[in-house]
Amino acid sequence: MESRKYYTKITTHVLQEMKLKGEKIAMLTGYDYSMARILDESGIEVILVGDSASNVMAGHKTTLPITLDEMIYHAGSVVRGVSRALVVVDLPFGTYQGNSIEALHSAIRIMKESGASGIKIEGGKEVIASVDRILSAGIPVMGHLGLTPQAIHKFGTYVVRATEKDEADKLVTDAHLLEKAGCFAIVLEKIPARLAAQVTSELKIPTIGIGAGSSVDGQVLVLHDMLGITQNFSPRYLRRYHNLTEEIKGSVTAYINDVKSGEFPNEREQY
Repeated sequence: MESRKYYTKITTHVLQEMKLKGEKIAMLTGYDYSMARILDESGIEVILVGDSASNVMAGHKTTLPITLDEMIYHAGSVVRGVSRALVVVDLPFGTYQGNSIEALHSAIRIMKESGASGIKIEGGKEVIASVDRILSAGIPVMGHLGLTPQAIHKFGTYVVRATEKDEADKLVTDAHLLEKAGCFAIVLEKIPARLAAQVTSELKIPTIGIGAGSSVDGQVLVLHDMLGITQNFSPRYLRRYHNLTEEIKGSVTAYINDVKSGEFPNEREQY
């Protein structure tokens, strides 16, 4: 079996090379310096500074409230902790919809102020003018189709998308539009595995799935979900690799007990 190639620096070109070689792309979200360092040292290829920070970092019920300034803060924190991974940042709600000039200004701010490697934008035909304008400035763009959380009030639910023929056909058309425009990859969220496989086979650029089956070119999960920090979110596609909530609670409880009993600090832990 051929050994997996180690890339010293992940770029959009490397992701394309990985797709051509059939090597899966591993992507996770990240929001702060310390966790970004751990992710990078672990060998993750892509860190997405997701607008999911609105949920897991700020406690909002949706991704809509997070601001561009807040996204830039999180993105800069992540970039400072990374030396190898590709860092992609979500354009937050209200910074690109219906106004391609504002979209470009938002993307430029992210790139200049955070040092990230690219941005991610939700939608297909309806945002293609913004995608074109951002790409014209030389800023790499990752697309996002299927369940697009910023459109939650339009959908009214987080159920699987594109199960009906009309929506599935539109998703395929949108994927080709994004590729033709110049996107370097597309996230496919919560769509039927068969549809995701079709899109992946038709596109030359990589697809990254979340709840989209195993035939895509890579996978992404929200870091806090896969580590078991969040506990009240259990969709079918989520695999929890740890239960950090219980680990952290156990450590904090032990610390409290040691402080209360006088066991901490001991003689070796003082000056």
